[in-house]
Parts: sequence; C-alpha cells; structure tokens
Amino acid sequence: MRWSALLLVFACAWAQAAGSLLIIGGALRDSNSAVWDAVVSQAGGRGARVAVFPTASADPQGAGAAAAARLRAAGAEAFVVPVAPRLPGDARQAADDAALAARVAAAGGAYFVGGDQNRIVQALRHADGSATRVLDAVWRLYQRGGVVAGSSAGAAIMSRTMFTEPRGLLAMLGEGAKVGADIGPGLGFIGEQVFIDQHFLVRGRVARLIPAMLASGQRIGVGIDEDTAMLVQDGQARVLGYKGVLRVDLSEAMAAGGGALRQARLSYYESGDGFDLLTGAITSAAHPLEHGQPTHTGRLFSSAILANGALTELMAALADSDQDSATGLAFEAGVARGFLFTLRRLPTTRAYARPGADSGSVLNIGLDIQPVRMADPLYRDEPQKMGSDPIFPSR
Repeated sequence: MRWSALLLVFACAWAQAAGSLLIIGGALRDSNSAVWDAVVSQAGGRGARVAVFPTASADPQGAGAAAAARLRAAGAEAFVVPVAPRLPGDARQAADDAALAARVAAAGGAYFVGGDQNRIVQALRHADGSATRVLDAVWRLYQRGGVVAGSSAGAAIMSRTMFTEPRGLLAMLGEGAKVGADIGPGLGFIGEQVFIDQHFLVRGRVARLIPAMLASGQRIGVGIDEDTAMLVQDGQARVLGYKGVLRVDLSEAMAAGGGALRQARLSYYESGDGFDLLTGAITSAAHPLEHGQPTHTGRLFSSAILANGALTELMAALADSDQDSATGLAFEAGVARGFLFTLRRLPTTRAYARPGADSGSVLNIGLDIQPVRMADPLYRDEPQKMGSDPIFPSR
C-alpha cells in the first residue's frame, strides 16, 4: 500500500471518532498527576463520569477500587464496571447487560487497568468476535467525544493487533512473530495501521515490536515507556508523564529472514512533545538543537542495546556526534545467535532539546538489524581463547 493510501486510511478511521485516546505505558504512579488529570479533563473535567474496567487484573476488585479512588481524587465521578473473568459469574454475560452498557455509554470516559490484555478481549467480545453491548457502549462513548484510556494491558488493546502470548524478545526477532500465538486481535481504537506496545524502553521491546508489525502488516508502531502516556486526538499525539515514546516507521523498510531488516526509521519524543502520528513531524514543546561542535566524538557503541534506555541514548548521541552511524549488540547468555543494530544518521535526522534539559527528542534515525554469531567466550561459561574479532556475520 502506498504511503498516501495509508494516510487516507488513518483519516477515515479518525473521522469516525471525535474523542481522544490516553494510552499509558504501564506502571503508572499515583503521583503522576499529569496523566491522571488528563483522564479527567478529557472525560469532561471535574465531575465527569469515568467507567473503570478492572477486566485485565488478577485482582479486579482491588485494582478497580484503587483506580476509581485515584480518579475521584483527580475530580472524576468514577465507578467500577463489574466485568472481569476473575470476578464471580460469567464475564461475557455481564458485558451484555443492557443497563450496565447504558451506564457506560453515558460516561465521559473509560479507563482500563493493567494485567492481561487477553482477559479484556475475551470478556468484551463474543466467541465469534462480535462486540458485546458494553464494548459497543465504549465505542459510542468514544465516538461522541469521550476518552478511552488504559494502562499496560489497557494500552495493548488500543490497536487492532496486540500481543497475546509473546515469546522472548530475541526469539521473536529472529523467528518472526506468529499470528494466533504471539499476536492476535485487539480492540482497534487507534485505527488500522498503528501497533501499540507498552513498558517499552525499560524492557527493550523494540525487538518484539518490529517483528509484530511485520507480521500484522502495520507500518507504524509506537512504544510507550512506563509512567508515561500518549494522548491522541485527530491524528495528533502529545507525550505526558515521566519519560517518552518511540515511534517506529517501517514504510520503507525491507525485511529478510532471521531478523535481518534494513531502512527502518526511529523517532523518540519526550514528555511535553507534540507530534503528528502519521508523519512523525514534531509540532510543539521542543527546540532545535544548536549545531556547533559535536558533543560526542569517535565510535559510538552499546554492548546491550536493549537495556533500559540504551537505544534512545545511542540515538541522541549519534544525532550530536561527528559519526554517521552507531552500533549496538543484542544477545543472550548461552545463545550463539545475536543481533547487530546499526543506527544511521539521515539527511532528515533532527535533534531537539529544551533549555537546561539533559536529554532531548530525536527524529528520523535509520535502523538496520543484522543477525550475527557471537564468539564462544561471550556466551560460554568455560574460559576459551578470544578470537581477533568477536562478531561474525551469520551465514
């Protein structure tokens, strides 16, 4: 599909929904007032009714009560929707209750707590995939201008395809994501072409987002870090909370077997940034980095590219360096196969920072991934003689 056609798909999807999405990367702290207040303001302000869905939680009573109490503290009239597989009774039958659906539809917002996203989909959809009355009510709430918010599992359901029972990061990167196993249908509030992932930077989940996007045919992916949210309305996104989000663009990427990938593009946006979800263009709250003497000189390398924050730190270093590329390794102890990540500075690469900030946002960094074979001393317990080159391209 041509990129112009993708834009049309997005435009049609958002034309059907006048509301907003508040997608939270998980581990949301009670002290993060910027995000909690945003749920309430998007739902209509102080006194707005917010339906709390504890559906994903292993402890729905406790999780639902806690989220409702925090939203009340932010000024909402929050109520818990008793639809959860871990509650007594049939969750799907409860999700077809007409009176409960009417109460949800009349609210200004819906908030999905974290846990297991499969529980949400299983409870709110019939076995044939059709929507229950309560799910229809959430869509009506959204389409008339309300907010649909969710943290962790509540973020995963936002895209039409979500992770279901994903394998480890490097297994999925090397073997590809399997439809019906690693990934399956989500609820699709954000539209057809965006894949959402959560707990993102802290857990190095770009290694699973890319194969999931390739398997599902979605060309834009957004990974949201913990205690951080992305507010989306009319195709415009704004980052709130603690850290930031990574946008992955595969519209020009070429993939081969074994995890090999060329010409992906990465952009990182920090809290306070606004950007266009379709084009990736930054729209607010940042300032172009002054181009003078580069801060970083010489080779840029990360020995653990999937460690907490390592990828975005390397992106920022490359954008303000005298180098055209940077590299990083991803591998596991005891496993010979690893992956070489190569970041490339492009003609469109841009860096942004706020005055006095230690870090900033980086747009349009190229990414290539190559499977490699790790030399024995890097992954075996017993000592062996180190070779002259620890990395060998896979054959």
